Amino acid sequence: MTDAGKLQWLEQSESKRVTDARAAAAAKVAEKAAADKAAQEAAAKAAADQAAAEAARQAAAAAETARQQQAAAAAAAAKVQAPVRPAAPAAPSGCDPNYAGACVPIASDVDCAGGSGNGPAYVRGPVTVIGTDIYGLDNDRDGVGCER
Repeated sequence: MTDAGKLQWLEQSESKRVTDARAAAAAKVAEKAAADKAAQEAAAKAAADQAAAEAARQAAAAAETARQQQAAAAAAAAKVQAPVRPAAPAAPSGCDPNYAGACVPIASDVDCAGGSGNGPAYVRGPVTVIGTDIYGLDNDRDGVGCER
């Protein structure tokens, strides 16, 4: 048959040449279709890979953001300071804050009551030295004055 669809008689060699040419053309069409299909599949795979890479990037970014938020929260928590507590209760008004356990009056000189000191002020002990022993009440320097 011709390309126009008419039946035509050909010699065997001519018929073989036409048949071979048509088979080669059909093979080329099939080859091109297979190549197009492979290209489409490769493009689809590349798009899927790109989408997966983008999802992984977003997940990593979200994890980094969460890590930064946790670090910021930890830093904020570290900045919150515990209230400062005094080592001993505040001395009552008129009492020296360097001593605890008894009120050591604030005066030019304080001695232990019942001792050999000459005052003018006296304290009945024992008293704990929590600061500087400005009156020399802790003679043996063990942290407690007026022990006797």
